Amino acid sequence: MNLSNFLLNWQEIIFFLLCGITFIQIFYYLFFFSRLSFYQAPIKNNSQTHPVSVIICARDEAANLAKNLPGALVQAYSTTHEVIVVNDNSFDDSKYLLEEFERSFKHLKVVELKQEAILIPGKKFPLSVGIKTAKYEIVLLTDADCVPASEHWIEKMQESYDDATEIVLGYGAYHKTKGFLNRLIRWETFHTALQYLSYALAGNPYMGVGRNLSYKKIIFFRHKGFSAFNHVASGDDDLFINTAATKKNTRINISPEAFTLSDSPVSWSQWITQKRRHYSTAKYYRPIHQFLLGLYSLSHFLFYPLLIVALCFYNWQWSLLVFSIRFVIQVITLYPAMKKLNEKDLFPFFLLLDVWMFFYYFIFSITLLIKPRSSWK
Repeated sequence: MNLSNFLLNWQEIIFFLLCGITFIQIFYYLFFFSRLSFYQAPIKNNSQTHPVSVIICARDEAANLAKNLPGALVQAYSTTHEVIVVNDNSFDDSKYLLEEFERSFKHLKVVELKQEAILIPGKKFPLSVGIKTAKYEIVLLTDADCVPASEHWIEKMQESYDDATEIVLGYGAYHKTKGFLNRLIRWETFHTALQYLSYALAGNPYMGVGRNLSYKKIIFFRHKGFSAFNHVASGDDDLFINTAATKKNTRINISPEAFTLSDSPVSWSQWITQKRRHYSTAKYYRPIHQFLLGLYSLSHFLFYPLLIVALCFYNWQWSLLVFSIRFVIQVITLYPAMKKLNEKDLFPFFLLLDVWMFFYYFIFSITLLIKPRSSWK
């Protein structure tokens, strides 16, 4: 084989690899992500309200509690409910602040933890205490740095429950602020939600986010709480859902009034620390979820390098056609999904943000090699 034939074969291999990677990407967009794009919440013939226990765990969160806790306390929900704040060994003024809130809001219950749980890192112990303290079957979880997007947050989230539903996955968004970092963070948050909400709609739920998550106490106790992964610093949200969620017992709620909002990290280091905690749990997912998520990420990571090489060394018309097909499917799929999650201001930048994902995967892949902190704060 002479050199020219070798180069021709090499160029063809690159192009066919590009076609294969693109086919995988298109499969995920059409089979999974389109489910969220064109999702319509089922219409319930009979509306029923349920008693709800809202649970918030906090450690040294006085400033966030002062700013965000009123949003959970003044919900327009006439049915019986309570708000439980588990103050986990705080050294700031959280105790005194919460005492003041208790005087004004009788449905607020504060649980003071004064000892660390041995060999149970992260938020799992305080959250377990909060769930065991809850008086009502439905618990609704959020964080101290989150605020409900509306006064109907509790009402909208509990509307998703019926006799078969035990888990409701919500969307935890970030406030929109100026700056490119905020767009990157919101894009990554949207991109993650696009996956876990779509997988749930496909009957294969694999995670939720603790910023906006609800389930019944019965499923928590059935799975013995977080005992299966008490040794993992994170996982109180995604690993529990990965363990307990099924096609029949899980629903999503993407009503804008059911969102929560939080401030995005203001620096790269804060964001990297946050993502390290998240990715440290992925290796504990079910094998099928590890495969599906890994295949998607790998195909996403390889797409643009293969496209550039094919454009330069093969046939730019055919390569551009492959790119265009994927691009059109992305537009058709992403815009309605962004609109549903109130992130449509990201749409004009989606191509740039999609290219950014190559660098995102590269940067954050090294976090898998770094041991995460054992503390949840």
